[in-house]
Amino acid sequence: MATSTPARRAWRVLTGLLVITAILFGANALGVHVFKGGTWVPELALDLQGGTQIVLEAQTEEAVPSAEQLSQAVAIIRQRVDASGVGESEISTQGSQNIVVQIPGNADEETRERIQASAQMALRAVIYTGGPTNTFVGEDGEETPYPTPGPSLNAQPTTEPSDGSDPAWVSDLLWAQFNAYNCADEANDPSSAPADQPLITCDVTGAQKYILGPVEMDGSSIVDATNGVDPQTGVWSVNLEFDQQGTETFAGISERLNTIRQQSPNDPRAQFAFVLDGNVISAPSMNAVISDGRPSISGSFDQDTSKALADQLKFGALPLSFEVVSSDTISATLGTQQLQSGLIAGLIGLVLVGLFVVLISYRALGFVIIASLVVMGVLTYILLCLLSWRLGYRLSLAGVAGLIVTIGFTADSFIVYFERIRDELRDGKAMTVAVEDGWARAKRTIYISKSINVLAAVVLYILADATVKGFAFTLGLTTVLDVLIFVMFTHPVMQLLVRTPFFGDGHRLSGLDPTALGAVYRGRASFRAPVAARGRASRSRAEAERRQTIAERKAAEQAAAPSGSSSKGAPRAEEGND
Repeated sequence: MATSTPARRAWRVLTGLLVITAILFGANALGVHVFKGGTWVPELALDLQGGTQIVLEAQTEEAVPSAEQLSQAVAIIRQRVDASGVGESEISTQGSQNIVVQIPGNADEETRERIQASAQMALRAVIYTGGPTNTFVGEDGEETPYPTPGPSLNAQPTTEPSDGSDPAWVSDLLWAQFNAYNCADEANDPSSAPADQPLITCDVTGAQKYILGPVEMDGSSIVDATNGVDPQTGVWSVNLEFDQQGTETFAGISERLNTIRQQSPNDPRAQFAFVLDGNVISAPSMNAVISDGRPSISGSFDQDTSKALADQLKFGALPLSFEVVSSDTISATLGTQQLQSGLIAGLIGLVLVGLFVVLISYRALGFVIIASLVVMGVLTYILLCLLSWRLGYRLSLAGVAGLIVTIGFTADSFIVYFERIRDELRDGKAMTVAVEDGWARAKRTIYISKSINVLAAVVLYILADATVKGFAFTLGLTTVLDVLIFVMFTHPVMQLLVRTPFFGDGHRLSGLDPTALGAVYRGRASFRAPVAARGRASRSRAEAERRQTIAERKAAEQAAAPSGSSSKGAPRAEEGND
């Protein structure tokens, strides 16, 4: 006998869930063993693990920075450290000119620099490039420093420059200064150069020096910057998005630089430099006309360096410059004991839910709820591991609370579904039909309730303080998983179980026994005589009786009337007839 259509569909859905689970575990395994950034244990937040505390002091010409400047700096630093809001970092002001940054775990030097950098962003065209030193090989074969530029050299361009890439910007004095420029000289201060004049500077590593044209765009034109792997080349890159004005400006620049590259592929004037506080952080060559405002920067990036560059480009300029006053390791504010207490509370809640649904309410049907919770726990765990790797998510005590609360929310979905199935059985429907009809009625209710939960989590995530974002994020994530498990595990499992003798025949321990549920009729035209019932069975039978229509109730009364009694409206025998 061929497998029925619902059963085949159930097996396909369960197979799909298994494939999704395997993909998630495979992706995390790649992160652990290939990209070396993954983890099999979710990262813990500051309140559970401890971390690093960095105190920054504002450097201003005025005596005290304004509260608005400090508040803006806090917002930008928070974006740099924890753009998603789920890393559980804490950034706050201290006194009138200090900012305290608390980061889970150990902060590396790259993170410290990203926090401290004032990030005055400018985009300039490259005119010349050269080595980092100020020496050259003389006629005697010895390295000789370039002479200090003299005041007699011409400081003005000989011709009017036509654009930012025009070599006419380079005067005799500027060329002598470029030759004499040493990237290793600590006295260099390119950050104070005028925006409308060319600039001599070096890259952030000090490996190359540049002559750059005037500023043609600034960091305010950048709407977004992200890092990722280019699907065509398979290398890490940084993807930019400009605003409308920046898109128009960059389109003209890219057309100019692309023309230079086509005429002379090795000409440095085909490059466009991203300058941070006067130093070149990237100078990619233009290889196409980009008119949509979405250029991509590729080079010798890895995941960390591409993310650092994306953060520098995205989060703009601090209104103040800062100096690190202190950097200390701090201990966990709550620690392992509180984490264990939270996990134990969640385990107790799970056990109580299991005992209630198995021993009191649903008998063997309760094991479906337990199995669904276990599957959800597995998916939640692997997703937290993936998010720790990809999004910087860290599990805080608030996040643990969100996981515990979800146990009750998840059990609600199953209870609504099973009660709908029981209602259909009270109507006298066959077991397989009751499951399908119960599913059709229950899913609407569950979708609506879960949509409200997700909406509440989103609003809480957007509007709440950073310390609550972990709870909101966990609640929203597990609510979505709840719906996924309901659709791809609980219902398919029920479709298969009701085709087994134990559940399909309504065994008294199955939780789907029509007699125990108090079904008083088996269909719209077929009724059974009421039986004496006590306790819950009596209440269930009363509920089923209330569900009857008026016509059904009258038909049931007639079926239960004593044999031979006259029914209302029957014709009478005429008097006098023998």
